[in-house]
Amino acid sequence: MPKPPAPYAGGVEEGSFAGAVEEDRVAALPRSLWERVRDDPARAPEHIALAAAERFAPPADRWARRMHGHHPPPELARIARKHHVRLSRLEGGIAGIGGAFTVAPDLAALAWIQGRMVFFLAAAYGFDPRLPMRPAELLALQGVYPTAAEARAGLDGVGRPMAVQYLASKQAREEALTRRLLKMAGRTVVKRTAYRVVPFLSAPVAAATNGRATGQLADATIAYYGGAWQSGAAL
Repeated sequence: MPKPPAPYAGGVEEGSFAGAVEEDRVAALPRSLWERVRDDPARAPEHIALAAAERFAPPADRWARRMHGHHPPPELARIARKHHVRLSRLEGGIAGIGGAFTVAPDLAALAWIQGRMVFFLAAAYGFDPRLPMRPAELLALQGVYPTAAEARAGLDGVGRPMAVQYLASKQAREEALTRRLLKMAGRTVVKRTAYRVVPFLSAPVAAATNGRATGQLADATIAYYGGAWQSGAAL
């Protein structure tokens, strides 16, 4: 199975984002993380959420602290949304060239970008992205778990021995991984997966569906953190 493609690493159009985040490039999905999710497909979402929290929460916090004096939270959220939707489209266009051979890596890279976005959106509304509940909220917003509390319990179980059926064949492991990653990607991506398996033809489909799915997740995340921010609730 090929290694995951690197998400697009170019600059951003929004000067306030590019000028405030020293980590202006989305790091490629770490190879060690890719190996972890391939070896443990049943808990791929949990592995990605925890790794995304470790990698992206600190820069999201630094970005928000620098920007809150210049932009209100809704504007910061709009900037972060636009940036990550664009990144997900570009990543999908690149990965889609490989067709069926890159479906799972594309989904993992998409989850990586979306995880980054959720931490930046939380920070945009003044919620500390480094708190332990943030990766749990990410999984709940993606629909992997019904609630953040249940997601946190699932995250706490990562690293413990898990009694699961051993998937002997490589194909079985890849199919299980794809199913788990589709759970994170959203209904839009699930509906369009059949169109992503033809090399080159799938590139525009992957770009469009990745962008749409990321936009939908962004809207749900903005409603969650933005609603809490407006009501003065603590998260």
